[in-house]
Amino acid sequence: MKSMLLVLVGSVLIIVGVAVAAVRTARRGRLSSPAPNSEHPDTLEPQGRGDRLNLFSDLPGIALVALGAVVLLLWAVI
Repeated sequence: MKSMLLVLVGSVLIIVGVAVAAVRTARRGRLSSPAPNSEHPDTLEPQGRGDRLNLFSDLPGIALVALGAVVLLLWAVI
């Protein structure tokens, strides 16, 4: 029973961590700006605002994923 609880807690922590990181990244706005380029208007290359992915601002989500991984590893050892 305890081992099943560890698996549940670990997996929930990982899922919540991924969701927190995704929501925090999405709240910062678009990953690229759709500024028109006169030479090649149909390019996939971002023209600006490419700094939306930031390790330090996603740290709470990464920490939750790491904590979930530790809980799952603890389950594997026990």
